[in-house]
Amino acid sequence: MHASSYVPDVRVGVDVGGTFTDLVALVDGELRVAKVPSTTADQSEGVMAAIGSTGVDPARVGAVAHGTTVATNALLERRGARTALVTTEGFRDVIEIARQTRPSLYDLTRRPPDPLVPRDLRFTIRERVDPAGEAAPLDEAGVRAAVEELRRADVESVAVCFLFSFLDPAHERRAGELLRSALPGVRISLSSDVLPELREYERFSTTTADAYLAPRLDGYLERLAERLRAAGLPAPLVMQSSGGVLDLEQSEARASACVLSGPAAGVVGAAYAAAASGFHNLLTFDMGGTSTDVALVVDGEAQTTTASIVAGVPIRHAMVDVHTVSAGGGSIAWADGGGALRVGPHSAGARPGPASYGLGGTDATVTDADLYLGYLADGARLGGAIVLQQTLAGDALAAVGEPLGLTPLEAALGVTTIAEAEMVRALRVISIERGFDPRDFTLVAFGGAGGMHACRLAEELEISTVLVPRAGGVLSALGLAISDLRRDYVAALVGDLDALAEADIDAAFDALEQRARADQPGSTLRRFADLRYLGQSFELTVPADDFDDLASRFADAHRRRYGFEMHDAGVQIVGVRVTATVPVARPALAPPQHPESRTGSTRSAHFDGTWHDAQVLTSDNLGPGLLIEGPAIVEFPEATCVVRPGWSARVDEVGALVLERA
Repeated sequence: MHASSYVPDVRVGVDVGGTFTDLVALVDGELRVAKVPSTTADQSEGVMAAIGSTGVDPARVGAVAHGTTVATNALLERRGARTALVTTEGFRDVIEIARQTRPSLYDLTRRPPDPLVPRDLRFTIRERVDPAGEAAPLDEAGVRAAVEELRRADVESVAVCFLFSFLDPAHERRAGELLRSALPGVRISLSSDVLPELREYERFSTTTADAYLAPRLDGYLERLAERLRAAGLPAPLVMQSSGGVLDLEQSEARASACVLSGPAAGVVGAAYAAAASGFHNLLTFDMGGTSTDVALVVDGEAQTTTASIVAGVPIRHAMVDVHTVSAGGGSIAWADGGGALRVGPHSAGARPGPASYGLGGTDATVTDADLYLGYLADGARLGGAIVLQQTLAGDALAAVGEPLGLTPLEAALGVTTIAEAEMVRALRVISIERGFDPRDFTLVAFGGAGGMHACRLAEELEISTVLVPRAGGVLSALGLAISDLRRDYVAALVGDLDALAEADIDAAFDALEQRARADQPGSTLRRFADLRYLGQSFELTVPADDFDDLASRFADAHRRRYGFEMHDAGVQIVGVRVTATVPVARPALAPPQHPESRTGSTRSAHFDGTWHDAQVLTSDNLGPGLLIEGPAIVEFPEATCVVRPGWSARVDEVGALVLERA
């Protein structure tokens, strides 16, 4: 299918992180960037401050793409809407019973996260649909009785989850009509709309998450849209977890699809920047102020999953396969009850921030350790307003180290070692546990702190090449600015692959594609299928453009993920998926405007047990072809790259640093 491209004059991408809000504006092929402190009380304030700092003419802006942590934070902090659940009689506790798997099976003191809907806000209705059709009619009087209870409970949203509604949604649709007419202003989420798939627990969980998040996300997006309109800018496009953007109305209807908004944008930006430097198989490593996100890109395409758990809540939408750990620049160092040094999960955030920010924080963080070890410069300015102070970092490290018998230097080394070990574990999860050898990939380091730790992680994983893009400090914002418009569609289709006729499978795909063409004309459509061996309780998603190739593609995917295939087992299909994308015109990254390279200064930095005089260069010193021998430190406006001893860095034609180990 031929697809048109969406080509606004100027595209703006804004990514809100826990510490900083980053912006990239694509203006006539050039990148304009900004980094300002995040405003946690109302993220839209930071967004507008970042836009205002660029000086871009609002009349030229055709799109503002936005990555937000509002939905993620609402789940993490359990600050979503007051939500009720209406479900089939007898299934009130599905979201609490969950699955047999437990994060710590033999720890009798560990409780699973509380469900998003408390038991007194779960209501049951007499009705039943089974695979053969309607087994018992919908009790409409029961729905009306539930309405009175919901009204008294003063709920903000309701999730409606009936058994087998993915096969026949008639009962859910009718219950939704009754609820919407009786409860104006209350958000109603139907599982047959949110996630028409089998497995009642995951479907119920995703739908309750959608209802729980929607009022918070909708309120924030409406405030942001109002501020953008007042500034003469278009309404925001919102990044989904799957790696594409949706318009405002569609985003408000799919709140649960936006929980990994920011991390997904980083992977899109990394794939784009790495392709410009000639790399297509990547491990992406995004280290920000609050957390580190890692992901896998194969042949230039981000890997996705439908089996994500966010803050203890299973969400079954298609998502970029991102693994997140609480090891960021702002992660706080502390001593546990056994006298061991720990780092995270708590973060100092934007305010008060690390001790070295001088904003009142006293806790030592990874940023303080990096500053004390010389990787960051004393007096360096972050986000335009924050000035790092090495003496404050030393005081904080001394305070955390003293009870453990550690000097400030030993504490700093301990903090970075612990944080790096956590990040290495994350990279192993996303590569080795997915069936890929990390040695076959290039490590793409970005985020404000990614470049400082990339060489150490690469050494641990025996990766020989590290790429630090020129816009690495704001790469998630760049990913937003060049993200395609995308919508995802799914439908249940259960049957043995050998027994189903190709025409039946085509009919299921055709129905989804018809919806996609109506929702997003001119889209490029791709087909995927969820497959499993007969008797398995999990499935893998594989491309389904060629029916005859489905079984072999599944066998290859199963062998790569699990190390084996079952030659004598039948293959079963359980669902079909269609992605609809409208590509955005992506400008080539222009080479840096530096006619010649210049020598920088030196700074004392600690490597491998001793202090070294490391060469320090800024982005103004870098011209294409420049070769930098480690130890060296390269300072970009929004990030820092550390070239360890034994490594060299070459500036390529688009201004990125290509680091290689001797």
